[in-house]
Amino acid sequence: MTSQLMAFPDDRDTAPYLDEIEDGVYAFLQPDGGWCLNNAGVVVNGDDVVVVDTAATERRAELFRALIAEVTDVAPTVVVNTHFHGDHTFGNFVFSPPAAVVAHEAARREMLVAGLGLQGLWPNVRWGEVTLRPPTVTYRDRMDVYAGELRLELIHPGPAHTVTDTVVWIPDRSVVFAGDIVMSGVTPFCLMGSIEGSLRAIERLRALRPSVVVPGHGPVGGPELFDEAEEYLRWIKRLARAGVAAGRSPLETARAADLGAFAAFIDAERILPNLHRAYAEERGAAPGAELDVLACFTEMVEFHGRLPTCHA
Repeated sequence: MTSQLMAFPDDRDTAPYLDEIEDGVYAFLQPDGGWCLNNAGVVVNGDDVVVVDTAATERRAELFRALIAEVTDVAPTVVVNTHFHGDHTFGNFVFSPPAAVVAHEAARREMLVAGLGLQGLWPNVRWGEVTLRPPTVTYRDRMDVYAGELRLELIHPGPAHTVTDTVVWIPDRSVVFAGDIVMSGVTPFCLMGSIEGSLRAIERLRALRPSVVVPGHGPVGGPELFDEAEEYLRWIKRLARAGVAAGRSPLETARAADLGAFAAFIDAERILPNLHRAYAEERGAAPGAELDVLACFTEMVEFHGRLPTCHA
């Protein structure tokens, strides 16, 4: 079942929509999956509704809520955030209160530090009247959330996309919401996390043996999305190792790189911040060690020749 509010002022190829991927499990998909066009989800089981992530802008979060109302009369009581980034969390306020917001303990901390800063990167986006709603319930390693008798396992895989990541695994539906640890046709982004940690997280995801993988951005797929992410990350590691050995900067390495098959990925400019993370780890930095995020983003804009496009 696919549901969409046609009142949203975009055409069918770009308007967000809700897709039932397994019984009672829906993915909220926002084409084309580029900057701030994240995926989210909702699990409906009897009198319980659990939301997984929200959206970057008020109007998109309100659309998400309206689409949920098309498939259930029950209001969500739990929102799970897969990490702290604003595209996945700014819409929390549309659901909370009354819903409780659940995330890894580091997500609450990082969300409070970041505030609404993401909006400053793209001041022309129609953000709306966003109110920050950080998690009200946190966990450290793993936690279970229930929709009726249906168990949602929240798993913290360690530093990956960020240091705050949560994977949502629904074993009885064989569905995993991978957050931004896994993308689909979209360039991974590990500036605030870890290349090595992402590879370890992907192995943990594989071990779950899901049939359906909901990535943080891009179309829903299956376990092949793990292969896609792993191939890219291992390529970044090889570039960084060669760059460090040759004494080249991340910017020099990015400019000389042949993207090959990865050129088709959306937001290919992320190669530069990914190389900054890979260089740091190649030189011995711990996974998730702090980098100058704003400086790396600024250099990415220089490399790209302009501010990356954000259609949120």
